[in-house]
Amino acid sequence: MLDSICSYLDGFLRIKEVEDYPNALNGLQIENNGRVTGIGAAVDASEAVIEMAAGQQVDLLLVHHGLFWGGLARLTGSQFRKFRRAISSNLAIYSAHLPLDIHPQIGNNILLARRLELGEPEPFFMLKGQNVGFAIATQIDRDKLLHRLKEVLGREVWVCWGGPQQVRRIGIVTGGAGSQLKQAVAEGVDTFITGEGPHHTFSLAEELGINLIYGGHYATETFGVRALAEGIAAKFGLPWTFLDHPSGL
Repeated sequence: MLDSICSYLDGFLRIKEVEDYPNALNGLQIENNGRVTGIGAAVDASEAVIEMAAGQQVDLLLVHHGLFWGGLARLTGSQFRKFRRAISSNLAIYSAHLPLDIHPQIGNNILLARRLELGEPEPFFMLKGQNVGFAIATQIDRDKLLHRLKEVLGREVWVCWGGPQQVRRIGIVTGGAGSQLKQAVAEGVDTFITGEGPHHTFSLAEELGINLIYGGHYATETFGVRALAEGIAAKFGLPWTFLDHPSGL
């Protein structure tokens, strides 16, 4: 069954078509003996998550940040322990980074945009030759927007109110897009929602006249893997679980 699921995922997510960072290594990263009886979804392929998956009899783990996100590394220490635990537990690991962020149905960005219920999202934020985020034309007081976003994310968020009180165009790029604040302004939004960014973006947001909201890298990227696992589980008649291991960042 693993081959069938991965073949479907590769096509559904356009794994071979979507350009990404080299360390993403999108697609199947560790195979197993071909058996899949339970699916796990997680943001990161960390040692703690792999332990959770093995303990819950998951044999296919779908993640957003894969095993090689930190780059080339020797199979020693924690890296060895992760591979040993996954292989000894017959745990296959499949990763999708930008292909999951940008997906028009179950991507992190579209799901967060739709959960806010502020208007019809439109493609936004060019990266590697493709729009990776969504923008929403709306009219809402920024305090009401903040309240709604905190309800959707289920957590407090970091804010720099550098822009207008009445929000008219929101840009959304989940994850760590704060360092691209100037691009967000250039693409015509007065409010930018992402996960996290560098310290200097506080002053930069004030100087550029834009509202900047950091909802948390982890919190803004739980939507896609959950939706993906739910869809795959329904299609192939399998149980699934979300392996929640928040970083707080």
